Amino acid sequence: VEVPVQKRFQEPMISKVQDGVDVPQVEIIDKIVEVPVQKQVQVPMISKVQKTVDVPQVEIIDKVVEVPVQKQVQVPMISKVQKTVDVPQVEIIDKIVEVPVQKRFQEPMISKVQDGVDVPQVEIIDKIVE
Repeated sequence: VEVPVQKRFQEPMISKVQDGVDVPQVEIIDKIVEVPVQKQVQVPMISKVQKTVDVPQVEIIDKVVEVPVQKQVQVPMISKVQKTVDVPQVEIIDKIVEVPVQKRFQEPMISKVQDGVDVPQVEIIDKIVE
């Protein structure tokens, strides 16, 4: 036997209800406010300009210089012996002679420089071995 199936459900119902709402009244009060004046000032613009510059060329020339080779050589030992030497005394007598002045001219002056040289004295000592 078939029994008919019935479904039941409740559907909510929306109802509109008017309710009184208090709306506050807005009061408008004007107030005068001073606004600062803005000025427009022209600002100068700075621009960069490229400038061409001539750069001198530098030439590098290498010079070859010979360096002397240093050798090691055994040098014999030299001993210095002091020796007294008699130096003769020279007496210089100046004599004034009048010379008549005729012409004046510049003459180059030559000066001689003497250098003293040390001459090493070698002392040889003979030894008799018996």
